[in-house]
Amino acid sequence: MKVFISVDMEGVSGLTDPEEMRAGGRGYERGCELMTGDANAAIRAAFDAGAERVVVADSHGMGRNLRADLIDERCTLVRGPFRPMRMGEGLDSSFDAALYVGYHARAGVASGVLNHTWMGREIQDVRLNGVVSGEIRIMAGHAGSLGVPVALVTGDRAACQEARDVLGGIETLSVKEGRDRYAAEVVPPARARRLIYDSALRALRDPATWSLLALTAPYTLSVDWNATSIAQSCSLIPSVTLTGPRTTEFTTGDYGEIVGLLGVCASLAGEIGCAGRHYG
Repeated sequence: MKVFISVDMEGVSGLTDPEEMRAGGRGYERGCELMTGDANAAIRAAFDAGAERVVVADSHGMGRNLRADLIDERCTLVRGPFRPMRMGEGLDSSFDAALYVGYHARAGVASGVLNHTWMGREIQDVRLNGVVSGEIRIMAGHAGSLGVPVALVTGDRAACQEARDVLGGIETLSVKEGRDRYAAEVVPPARARRLIYDSALRALRDPATWSLLALTAPYTLSVDWNATSIAQSCSLIPSVTLTGPRTTEFTTGDYGEIVGLLGVCASLAGEIGCAGRHYG
């Protein structure tokens, strides 16, 4: 068995503060340790379930968060910025299952801890083939386009509900319940890791619970940005059209181009957002 694990940070046990997500922020270094702890729980379960190879993608921000010196030495780690497939870098059709650890709810979801879609400020909404989608659906669609099912999603309660809405009755594990976007009732990390291990082991031992999200091509990605300047700039990318003052649209038969374009647009949006942030 070959297992791919994508690890985000907002849904990691014990974390609620945006400062804990940002390099240089208060608590960030400890946040990286907690993120690595949750990842290791899933990695250990994968090997105990019989995996011969486990590939782990650092899927938060610039991809430099998981502690390479603390990660389970049996896995291989994909890290670093500007990877073509971002959160899905390293995944291909040879994998048997994907696990999504530390994931969060899409932008605007009530009680979703640190909820957002792809970017914290610049994106208001993303629609994939007409359906409002967060990172769970986007990345499950990427795995599905490669024929790889999702076996587990961990994160806050809102993220787990979103995963079930998208993927049906797959295994999920909530490690915190949002009280607001930046506040939650959390399961202490030591116990959360035991629960992540148990859930991942149970899921990987029962392929009948895995879910393959097979979206129908062509794939249309529509993004509502928070600024007209971002939409206007993104529309200069070939095949991206401006469909409203703050909305861009892109259609392709290759799902990899959806993920790649999101990454390119996010980089561009980040630059524009930084330049205009003093406007509020």
